[in-house]
Amino acid sequence: METVKTLKLRIKDKHAKAMLAMARDVNMVWNFANETQYRSLNRYCDRPKTWLSAYDMQKLTAGFVKCEGVVVGAQTVQETCEEFVTRLKHAKKQKLSWRVSNRKSPKYSLGWVPFKKGALKYKDGQIRFNGLNIGLWDSYGLSKYELRAGSFNEDSRGRWYVNVAVKVDVEEKRIPDGSASIGIDLGLKTMATYSDGGSFNPTRWYRASEQKLGIAQRANKKKRVKAIHAKIANQRKDAIHRETSALVKKHAAIFVGNVNAQALAKTSMAKSVHDAAWSMFRNQLKYKAIRHQVIFEEVNEAFSTQTCSSCGALPDSRPKGIAGLGIRDWTCIDCGAVHDRDVNAARNILARGHARLAGGILGSRAREDVKRPSDAINETGEQK
Repeated sequence: METVKTLKLRIKDKHAKAMLAMARDVNMVWNFANETQYRSLNRYCDRPKTWLSAYDMQKLTAGFVKCEGVVVGAQTVQETCEEFVTRLKHAKKQKLSWRVSNRKSPKYSLGWVPFKKGALKYKDGQIRFNGLNIGLWDSYGLSKYELRAGSFNEDSRGRWYVNVAVKVDVEEKRIPDGSASIGIDLGLKTMATYSDGGSFNPTRWYRASEQKLGIAQRANKKKRVKAIHAKIANQRKDAIHRETSALVKKHAAIFVGNVNAQALAKTSMAKSVHDAAWSMFRNQLKYKAIRHQVIFEEVNEAFSTQTCSSCGALPDSRPKGIAGLGIRDWTCIDCGAVHDRDVNAARNILARGHARLAGGILGSRAREDVKRPSDAINETGEQK
């Protein structure tokens, strides 16, 4: 059985100038499509508004590309038009943001060059694209894969990466040595607490580097600031990759609470929420579960902390509201069970996950995704 995932590889810095030139061409095509769509909606006020399709946009850009000397390639121009139309529909706006090529501008857009299947060729440690031989650090062994669609992307430090989709075999799930299923409660004090009593509480990387970051920001050392942020992100990503890989290999079913990270990120706890990286943790678990044929579900965590995992009651002794946030251990007056706050929540999440399975809602999303080779799964945890 096969599925699709996206590999991300670093391009050697000597090609940055050539990549920036192609990115400028892409930005020109994007901005032309943006202006063309906007004018088609506002030019004739007494006529029905016309939303241009990707095919319409590709025909209109053909003449523009010749006049402006765009040399990035017809396939990349077509892919840029398709991506523009897709994002415009999702945003539900008449016009999107302009892509800015001037590196000195505070609104500078990071470089992006999309490509279609067949546009990329790999040979002897290099990829050939648009007439250029581009060297990279091949950590995956690209010669083993059939290269599909993807894109070149620039990060905030000016480093370039290629993200390319490839087909891979779904690994057969072995029978786990330990518990077949696990419930996970996400929190700020402890990032993840497990129903078996274990936990995952990595270093708060941002907090650990906050002093160095503040010194660099006050000194207006922009390159140093970007380097510190990149290091924090890499440390956080590495720790979460290691933990999620271990969880998927040990369990046949994983259930996680559906805590709303986006909403909490808008509160006074924003810094801690971002440092905890709940969304990254869940995304990595999901795509790894798909690859290893593991059931994965996000379940409703409402009252999971206050409900006794032994008898299912909501006793008066339970921690309640904001005042109860500091209560880490409590005793159920109905059955006498003593609970650790987070472990109790994780066990309730596990029980609710089992109830969904018993009710016929198997981890259908994960199982269906395994059967659909069109889903692109990113090594960073993002789904393409």
